[in-house]
Amino acid sequence: MSDNPSMHALAMDGEERYDYFLDAVIEEREVWILVNADNRFLKIVSDEDRVAYLPVWPGEQFAIEYAKGTDELAPKAISLPDFFNKWVPGLTRDGLEVGVFPGAESDVWITAPEELKRDLQEVLSGSGF
Repeated sequence: MSDNPSMHALAMDGEERYDYFLDAVIEEREVWILVNADNRFLKIVSDEDRVAYLPVWPGEQFAIEYAKGTDELAPKAISLPDFFNKWVPGLTRDGLEVGVFPGAESDVWITAPEELKRDLQEVLSGSGF
């Protein structure tokens, strides 16, 4: 991942990566997470404000890049319908936020699962899909 568009996306600020994420997820129809060998998803608790969130990426390569240096994490795709129907209600019930498209050293856009779902549905309804 040297001189390709994905490196450019990683260099964006949190809000720009959020917009990139929305467009890419609508195009690909899937969200990417990281899981361990027991198929448990990666959850991060922010040091600043102690917010627990599920990090998500718009593509497999971004998740792989984030997990570099760890052998225990692997990317896993979640279809958009599964994300809407299973993950959003589950995350909401468990009090977890969503960290949208974290970069290696960049800020991360943290949002409520329902808000991310609404934003994705808004882009979906305007995209002609």
